[in-house]
Amino acid sequence: MKNQISVQNQLQSQLAGWKYSALVRFLLFFVLTSVFYVALTGKVIPQTYDIQIGGVAEKDILAPRAIENAVATEQAKEEAAQRVQPVYQIVPLKNDLLVESIFQKLQQINGDAEVTLGDKVNIFKKVIPEQTQQHAQQLVQTYRDSGQYSTALLEETQQQVNQQQYRIPEETYYKMPRLSKEDLTEMEPVAVEIVNRLMNEQIMDAQTARAKVAELVNSSTLTKSAAREIVQELVRAAITPNKFLDQKATEEAKGHARDDVKPVLVNKNDVLVKEGEPITEDIYERLRSLEMLQDETSLLPRLGLLMLVAMFSLLVYMFVRHRENAMALNNSNLLMLALILIITILGMQLFSLLQNLDYPYIGLLAPTAMGAMLIAILLNSQIAFIAAVLIAVLASVIFNTDHLQLFDFRYGIFTLAISFAAIFSIQRASQRSSILKAGMMVSLAGMVIAAALLLIEDHESSRNLVFALCFTVGGGLLTAVFVIGLLPFFEVAFGILSPLKLVELSNPNHPLLRKLLTETPGTYHHSIMVGNLAEAAAEAIGANGLLCRVGAYYHDIGKTKRPVYFIENQNNMENPHDRMDPELSKSIIIAHARDGVEMLKEYNIPKPIRDIAEQHHGTTLLQYFYHKAVKNADADGQDKVEEADFRYPGPIAQSKEAAVVGIADCVEAAVRSLRSPTLEQIDSMVRKIIKGRLDDGQFNECDLTVKELDQIAKTLKESLLGIFHSRIEYPTDLPGQSPAAVTKPETKELMR
Repeated sequence: MKNQISVQNQLQSQLAGWKYSALVRFLLFFVLTSVFYVALTGKVIPQTYDIQIGGVAEKDILAPRAIENAVATEQAKEEAAQRVQPVYQIVPLKNDLLVESIFQKLQQINGDAEVTLGDKVNIFKKVIPEQTQQHAQQLVQTYRDSGQYSTALLEETQQQVNQQQYRIPEETYYKMPRLSKEDLTEMEPVAVEIVNRLMNEQIMDAQTARAKVAELVNSSTLTKSAAREIVQELVRAAITPNKFLDQKATEEAKGHARDDVKPVLVNKNDVLVKEGEPITEDIYERLRSLEMLQDETSLLPRLGLLMLVAMFSLLVYMFVRHRENAMALNNSNLLMLALILIITILGMQLFSLLQNLDYPYIGLLAPTAMGAMLIAILLNSQIAFIAAVLIAVLASVIFNTDHLQLFDFRYGIFTLAISFAAIFSIQRASQRSSILKAGMMVSLAGMVIAAALLLIEDHESSRNLVFALCFTVGGGLLTAVFVIGLLPFFEVAFGILSPLKLVELSNPNHPLLRKLLTETPGTYHHSIMVGNLAEAAAEAIGANGLLCRVGAYYHDIGKTKRPVYFIENQNNMENPHDRMDPELSKSIIIAHARDGVEMLKEYNIPKPIRDIAEQHHGTTLLQYFYHKAVKNADADGQDKVEEADFRYPGPIAQSKEAAVVGIADCVEAAVRSLRSPTLEQIDSMVRKIIKGRLDDGQFNECDLTVKELDQIAKTLKESLLGIFHSRIEYPTDLPGQSPAAVTKPETKELMR
């Protein structure tokens, strides 16, 4: 029987220590890693099938993700390339300069009297064609040297000019030597004008342009038929094509057209192989390329996924192990964090199933900001930001429908943005309605980021944009609904005092506070004052000021059982302790802490507030009754009175908040006993009380530093000066009155 009791005691001890167990911490991170892995497995690693070539599919094989149809994609690219029109370039050949140089040559040769008529004809037959050909070659070379046009285009230009070169009739050469200088001077501007006029058009076929020459020459100012005939032939010789096929630019345009073609996809869950369909070699190779065959499935994707989720858990661990984080020492908070993440992941998984419906961007309806908002309320904003990044990465995988890449950055950025908006909007929340307001902020931020992402893509229809914005608004409202629904569960299950819960407990209409006000108005006023002082002091050292305020409201609730035995409730009545034995008085005074804890438990007040009520006196000494007992013992010749018998049972303060409330409680009572406190008196009183508690070891089990105690003293002094503001100093000597009549009364010790 004794062994059984011993085993039960050991078991209870082990269960009580789970909050600080390294093994429990390891198991929590293992479970969290496993949840990450399972949640992403179906999104990253496709389902595999046991099939062989020549066999028959036992069931429909569905596409695990959107898969590119390579054959259809290539066909679409070729069709797009074929639709591209040839690209042509205009290459100016400066044909007017050619005409001027021909006339210059005619002037030169005809003006030489020593050259015979026959020699002139022969010279013209040779020089004019050469001059026409060399003009184009020199221009092409100039363009090639400058790099203005591509080599392929210039080669095409030279080829087309050569192919469409005009041959002047023989008889025209015999007429040229007969032209006088005046004739050539009259003919040249007409020829240049016609060439410029025709070459201003885009010419691919020179023959078409040359057909217009006769009409233009006949309508000119030339009157001699020989002059008109020679001008026609020279203009025709000067006319060349100026619009040429740019093969390189055409190929580049076709390449761009091919690149612009989006892959033709087999949608997710489309049937790749129908049930009963024979497995051909093509089908087998296709499934193998998708890693959907059991015998050839690579372990590398699973290893990569395991490494990825391990990094996620390591990120959480590295933050949690930080010494200033509450979760570094308490597995309860770590368990709550893990549960919030798991619930958020399960919610995303459920909403991802809706993506099979024919509604674009329905994934935006998921309350992905729920986890960050819960963590910000129940834990702190720092871990909420870390969780927001983690949830954003998970969302980019879970809601990825295309699967052309591992992550869909749109859902990742969207989730990160709304999670940050949720954290910023809920940080200062003081009422449950603040959660609904935060949900509206999530909707607003989501609408902005969703619209921005869709507008950047610039190919979404207005219908898709409307759907996305509507789902975003719904997602924000669902976030608020889920947070409001889950928050009480976490508060009760883990004894968490969220700011919202603290504000509710500070409501004067709470039954305990109403009881305190009606039955012990003096204690109620004292508690309110202590709350103001404790909150200011706590915030000065970075502690939870709101917890200190609310804890101070309830710290003396036990006095409602015997209100008249506490001096702040003794209005115009005899102090019952004057006629009581100090032992009995001590028992009554000490009992108020224990009675308060029992009452707080009865009303389901969270443990942090109960701890403040139990620990605010620590193990301090009831000096008044101790000295009274010593005096009585000495007078009656009794045994020596033990100091330990007149101390509170404790425990001493285990947190900064309990210590701050204890200091504020003692300081407020001591300073209130002063008739007209001065700055020096207040400062001395505050520092004396803090030093006394420090020397008495009341702060040995909380992490208050000497620097923080000094800051608490300064803050309490400033707050007390605001409460006990300066009063008029009366003169020490009044006419007809002795100085002794106006001296300050001695401070009467309060029985607390």
